[in-house]
Amino acid sequence: MNPRLQGLGPNATQYVMNAGQALDAGRVDEADHHLAKALAAYPEHPEVLRMKAGILSMRGLHPEAIRTMQRALAQRPQDALYHNTMGSLLGTAGDYEGAIRALRQTCELQPGLALAWYNLGVMLTKCVRNEEATDALQRAVALAPTHTGARALLADLLRTRGKVEEAAAEYRRLLAAQPTAGIAWWGLADIKTQRFDDNDIAQMRAALQRREASENDRIGIGFALAKALDDAGRYAESLDSLAQANAVARRHLVWNAPAFSASVAAISDAFEPAPHGAPEQALGREVIFIVSLPRSGSTLVEQILASHSSVEGAGELPDMPQVLAEESRRRGKPFPQWVSEMQPADWRRLGQRYLERTAHWRRERPVFTDKLPNNWIYIGAIRAMLPAARIVVCRRDPLETCFSCYRQQLDANNGYTRTFADLATFWRDFDRSVSRSAALHPGFVRENSYEALVTDPQEQIRELLAFCQLPFEEACLNFHENQREVRSPSATQVRQPLRRDTARSQRYGALLDPLRQALGLPAYAP
Repeated sequence: MNPRLQGLGPNATQYVMNAGQALDAGRVDEADHHLAKALAAYPEHPEVLRMKAGILSMRGLHPEAIRTMQRALAQRPQDALYHNTMGSLLGTAGDYEGAIRALRQTCELQPGLALAWYNLGVMLTKCVRNEEATDALQRAVALAPTHTGARALLADLLRTRGKVEEAAAEYRRLLAAQPTAGIAWWGLADIKTQRFDDNDIAQMRAALQRREASENDRIGIGFALAKALDDAGRYAESLDSLAQANAVARRHLVWNAPAFSASVAAISDAFEPAPHGAPEQALGREVIFIVSLPRSGSTLVEQILASHSSVEGAGELPDMPQVLAEESRRRGKPFPQWVSEMQPADWRRLGQRYLERTAHWRRERPVFTDKLPNNWIYIGAIRAMLPAARIVVCRRDPLETCFSCYRQQLDANNGYTRTFADLATFWRDFDRSVSRSAALHPGFVRENSYEALVTDPQEQIRELLAFCQLPFEEACLNFHENQREVRSPSATQVRQPLRRDTARSQRYGALLDPLRQALGLPAYAP
């Protein structure tokens, strides 16, 4: 028997085991049903609490999940697996630094646990600490040479460095050993310049039928198959594959659109009128925020700016939401409920805290970019904390943006991408919020059109540089020659010159009318 189940009666033990099997299969409701019976009899048993914390996290109830796990961990402070679980919960909640601390503790307690090194590599990657991530992942692979996730993430890191062929070869090696590895199939698909052939399509269809394919495998394979079918011009089949993959993904975490919309509205209201922010008007001149929905051209804008001799492209940094979360914990109330209590000195403190956390990115160049997409929610806070920061809002045609998000296997924090209705609601939240922010902060918020950039790159790039108070440099026009690391789905695309033939919705014609209807757009007209 699992020693962590000691102290439980036979019936409770069986309930916990049944819950674990349901969780492994992604059946959260079933797992909760089984665990509730064990929890009623043993409300403080650490293993029951650990499993309950996992269920709460999968339901998106992150603070409650972490509190529950803290109760479990207090009883087993030397259990490496418990620290590993805490690291995973913190990471899912967006507290990557906290997750890294918990996972380093796991690795110290049990250095031979490959899973912990892998999880640490994942969290370091999310913090764009790629060298440290590579070390952790290599430790994981050394301990478990067949660890699919670690090898796939190492291949991802090869791709960020522009080593596309090496990355593709590594994904192929993984698939030769494990044909159902959805993470490897999607890794290949995410190399946008690679194309699948008929044999690949047949292999993916066969993999979907194999019993050993997990739900996560089916999600990855489904998105990759959709990309292959799209490349082959089989658009109806591609949409069908996307619908199936998104349906499976949605079972893992249902998106609460009304709650998110209410949260965005509350944040916008809290910053209108704009509060009296940090008194030093030059604070934040070191940073350019690039905000957007995914798949809207933000990686392209960052690549252009990072081609400037004064700018470091830092990627998607978690620091802004984490600084705000720190203040929420300090004040004992959630953001934005404490905004009305803030004084200029408080905003200055938060601005300086952000700059302290991101000092790494100014070691070689004086200015850096932070392109975490969802920072659009925090434009009001950014302006109060860092009055001199520039904010570039990347916009793209809403139909193209939403369809591109629907086609992309994004992480659990982007649960709105699973249905057309949720995508349309999220788009409207974004549109209202950034339009309001741009009107409130003229001269500091620039709305950047992807279509205008593709149509007239020279003029748009000059205007972008002027807005960011950067002198024009020819290298910014030749951004595709920049070999910097790029960690985003557009990593291979931004190493190519701009193309105008990027609109995809026209190829699908009336097949996308349900998405058009959700967005309030007219039906397809040939």
